[in-house]
Amino acid sequence: MSTTATTTSTTRPGPLPSLRMRVLRHVRSPLVWTWLLGTVFMMALANHFTQSAFDRALLDDAYAIASHLRADDEGEVALQLTDSELKAALFDQAEYVYYAVYRSDGSQLAGEPLPLLPWDESEPVSYRETLYNGQLVRAVALRSAVGEQQLSIVMMHTTRVRDSLIQHLFLYAAIPQLTLLVLLLWWLHHRIGQDMAPLAALQRSLSRRDAQDLAPIPPSAPATTREIEQLRQTTNALLARIADNVEAQREFAGNVAHEVRTPLAGIKALADYGLGHADPAVQQQQLQRISDSVARASHLVDQLLLLALSDEASAVQLAPVAAAEQVQQAVLRHWDAASRARIDLGAEGLDTAEAEQLRIAADANLLAAMLDNLILNALRYGGQSVTVALQAADDGGSVELAVIDDGPGMSEEQCQAAMQRWQQGPSGQSLGQGAGLGLAIVAKLAHLQQARFQLAPRSEGPGLRASLVFSAVQNRAPGEP
Repeated sequence: MSTTATTTSTTRPGPLPSLRMRVLRHVRSPLVWTWLLGTVFMMALANHFTQSAFDRALLDDAYAIASHLRADDEGEVALQLTDSELKAALFDQAEYVYYAVYRSDGSQLAGEPLPLLPWDESEPVSYRETLYNGQLVRAVALRSAVGEQQLSIVMMHTTRVRDSLIQHLFLYAAIPQLTLLVLLLWWLHHRIGQDMAPLAALQRSLSRRDAQDLAPIPPSAPATTREIEQLRQTTNALLARIADNVEAQREFAGNVAHEVRTPLAGIKALADYGLGHADPAVQQQQLQRISDSVARASHLVDQLLLLALSDEASAVQLAPVAAAEQVQQAVLRHWDAASRARIDLGAEGLDTAEAEQLRIAADANLLAAMLDNLILNALRYGGQSVTVALQAADDGGSVELAVIDDGPGMSEEQCQAAMQRWQQGPSGQSLGQGAGLGLAIVAKLAHLQQARFQLAPRSEGPGLRASLVFSAVQNRAPGEP
């Protein structure tokens, strides 16, 4: 029995190019293509004008031959040039020049036996390129009438000088342009590197930074572009948010360690005391006290978690919330606790049709937590009556949710102090309950929802009025569910 092992190799991507090289690549390609197209266009233009100049010289030679064609008295046409005059007229130091004169019937009148080419008879002058004696030549055919005869003067000229001139034009024009292109690419590479220097400095600063260092990144070099400076500022903003979150976590951990240690120690002491007594009545009493302590510790942990959530959140998503429904549900959640404590818990402002249509801009879950904190405080430290009131402003721009009790109340200064963390009013200090976080949590959550939280003595009689003022949103249309 044989076992075949298959090795799967994962192809790793190669190293990514640097931003400088990517930018230079994007710039280099258009520049090279521009140089190539410019060179091709320049060569085509140079070839056109060079060809035109040589064609004009070739045509002048044809006209010179045509000007010496004469007809005698009998109508016979002859070339009135001696051999020496013909050589002087067609002399060229670097090229070979050939000529021929043909009658209309194709017979040759003078010159060399040049091949007959397919000329355009409708044009007085025609140009062609062809091979003659193994060489590339440029030919021109000139139609001319001498007497009553139609003649064709054909001139052929080799193209060595023309080709050499075009090559020199290419070298003298393309090579300097290529040199300028290389210098331009080098300059771009240097300038792009200078512009990217702050980005590289930012990268080095972040790579050398310790994980615990959340201080802002200072500008190591003058910013060359707005985008790089914005990147540094955005990174600093992110570091600031991370530092705030880390600080909130440290504070939360410290709060938990500080506040939970005491109830846990009390629970252990109660359990040890109950275990040390054989009397069932004492054990039952201690179990009840342990249950109460666990409930208080659980409430404290919930408060600490809610406080940590409010510290970490920078904004919440607000949506239309039915204010009357939230008040009604909050009262129902605490109805049993109020009944056991023989406290009259009720609501006001919910029985009208207008109240059912009220909508506020809030987060439903956070609003429920705020109402729970205010109602629990009122049940714990208030008197014998707690009322949750719902009221809209006269202009319809805001809605107030207020928790009102008839307890001993507090002064204006004590109300302001009670909204700070770890601060309790006189009733809380005397009862020894709570941690002084509830009102601070409500104030923080109200700020997150762009609402106002106010704690003040009642205007009529003893007690406190804790009110939440939210912005009202468009009411629903009649008949809308």
